[in-house]
Amino acid sequence: MIMRIAIAGAGNVGRSIATELVDNGHQVMLIERVPRMVRPERVPAAEWILADACELSSLQEADLSSCDVVVAATGDDKVNLVVSLLAKTEFAVPRVVARINRAENEWLFNEQWGVDVSVSKPRLMAALVEEAVSVGDLVRLMTFRQSEANLVEITLPETAPYVGHPVRDVPLPHDSALVAILRGKRVLVPTPDDPLEAGDELVFVVTSEMEDSVRAVILGADSVENTRKKRGPQFSH
Repeated sequence: MIMRIAIAGAGNVGRSIATELVDNGHQVMLIERVPRMVRPERVPAAEWILADACELSSLQEADLSSCDVVVAATGDDKVNLVVSLLAKTEFAVPRVVARINRAENEWLFNEQWGVDVSVSKPRLMAALVEEAVSVGDLVRLMTFRQSEANLVEITLPETAPYVGHPVRDVPLPHDSALVAILRGKRVLVPTPDDPLEAGDELVFVVTSEMEDSVRAVILGADSVENTRKKRGPQFSH
């Protein structure tokens, strides 16, 4: 499916996202208010607009209502919140993704501000560090605010109960789905016949309230209590 995507902010982050999306065949529009940052030669396949994405008239001229996704990617959290709110409430954009620059502002980036998915660089970096070193634990990679679901990863230890079993044998709880298996350099779309191996990185989409249930199934019934002890009394879902 080819999407029309507007990106507010043509800095390093915005341009990187634009390049990736253009390479994947999508129609991309970059909106930037600083003239010196408007550099069409850097992403020549994208549409470039010199405008303030916080101004309603600018977004109307850009025909934001025709977009499938809006990405608020500026380096200013206030701007990203305003862009998100306008995109959702004034233009009914189906999907709004917002960049969080300062961790203390993370609590604001929710559906009340029109944000469907928020990406916090500190949280994402911390998650990637955890993902790189954690075996036998659940690591939250990203939160999808609107549906209260999370993208989580579990690296299977040799002692996991379903190592050697096919995916069909794993009794996943409701409101959870295994969406990918990362095995070495391969990305596998799981089928019922695929066996699980020690060292596999399992990627799930799961609601927050079912994370402990997924952890218990994949890692064993005692894993939830062991994780709570390891992380201390503040660990909770």
